[in-house]
Amino acid sequence: MINKKIGVLLLFVVLFSFGANAQRAASMRINEVLVDNEDNFVDDYGKRHPWIELYNTSAGTVNIAGCYLTNDKNNPKKYPIPKGDVLTIIPPHQHTLFWADGEPNRGTFHVNFTLDPATDNYIALYDADGRTLIDEITIPAAQKADVSYGRVIDGQDEWAQLTKVTPSTNNLTLDSNEKIENFKENDSIGIGMTVTAMAVVFSGLFLLYIIFKQVGKFAIAASKRNAKKAAGTASGVSADAGEESGEIFAAIATALYEMSDDNHDVENTVLTIRKVARTYSPWSSKLYGLREVPRK
Repeated sequence: MINKKIGVLLLFVVLFSFGANAQRAASMRINEVLVDNEDNFVDDYGKRHPWIELYNTSAGTVNIAGCYLTNDKNNPKKYPIPKGDVLTIIPPHQHTLFWADGEPNRGTFHVNFTLDPATDNYIALYDADGRTLIDEITIPAAQKADVSYGRVIDGQDEWAQLTKVTPSTNNLTLDSNEKIENFKENDSIGIGMTVTAMAVVFSGLFLLYIIFKQVGKFAIAASKRNAKKAAGTASGVSADAGEESGEIFAAIATALYEMSDDNHDVENTVLTIRKVARTYSPWSSKLYGLREVPRK
């Protein structure tokens, strides 16, 4: 019973993964094709061949490994995109390039068919099941050399010949900026730009001056308030000084007297006799220096 549950769970995971992968692969589009490459982009071998650009229109990553590219409506599995190459993982709104050189042994992005400029070229992208068509396009014959055929805007429906070939990048390129062109037309020598730049700089300096001035005023006012508070506190302390009553002084004097009396209550009853030792010498004795006063 447990094995059956595990088997059903694994089958569900596989089917879910396959369905999610198919849904992601469905967002891929054939975006641009160069049939006649005479003097254009070269491959990783330095050779010029026709190429096919795919574009991821979704906001999620798409792995196209296992899908199929073909130029034959009767053979949708003509070129299976190999698995195991990390470059088949296409980030959101990014491009990848396949070389139609008929040499698949050169790598993942070299298909096993070529394109002929003299005839219509059918190109299709099939999902991993080999039956679900993701995208297809027929390139008209007689394409000019080094002029690609692609969508005017990446992933959109409108196709046209693109005079600017854009392999692995956006098909719509801006040759100029309307705002810059208008600026050049109205200010050809740049006086307006100079005046504008100087006005911006001086306006910024003036604004900084105002800010610093206001901050300085605020700091000075705060300093004055603090000084007044300190002066008021000091005057209050000095005003309170000298207001002590006589009782406080009497108590202090009594305490001092008691403390001084305690220091001598033992010493005043002790008699200390210190013996003075002197060296005796007859020369220093007064006895020998006394003379009897003569009587008359």
